[in-house]
Amino acid sequence: MSRTQLPLVINDVSALSRNLRRQLENAERIPSHVEMLNLLAKAGGYKNFQHLKAEQETPQKNDTVTIDLKRVQKATRYFDLNGQLSRWPKKYNQRVLCLWVLWSRLPARQTMTELEIDEQLILAHSFCDHAMLRRWLVDENLVSRTADGCEYKRFESRPPLEAVELIKQINQ
Repeated sequence: MSRTQLPLVINDVSALSRNLRRQLENAERIPSHVEMLNLLAKAGGYKNFQHLKAEQETPQKNDTVTIDLKRVQKATRYFDLNGQLSRWPKKYNQRVLCLWVLWSRLPARQTMTELEIDEQLILAHSFCDHAMLRRWLVDENLVSRTADGCEYKRFESRPPLEAVELIKQINQ
């Protein structure tokens, strides 16, 4: 099995050396492979090796991310001039984008009853199927609901870039 290579950039080798020596002086035996990885990561300024690995796996802000503007433009066609969802898209990826717009209109960090979320969804669309929209929001993990269906709450997460662009265009 091949291993993912994780680069470790060391700005000050002298500080790394001192830190490693200090940690190894307290050791009663030779550290295992995993313990050595943790020692190196700690000496490099990380909490442990998992922290180093997690930092390497997260995309950097400098990475270029492209927005599929064609997909956003297609999704805008499902909304009328008032910003209401006028028809339900046939394609899944368009549906999900439209759901993000509905998600953005739900109150953040607030528990709602089924009646309250239905009122929000009725105002947000014009094809008279708020129950389907509510189910889709729950199925796509944009909204959570209790087992008995009495309480709903919007999941707080960052929308994909296409969804952010669509929300901007619809709300203009």
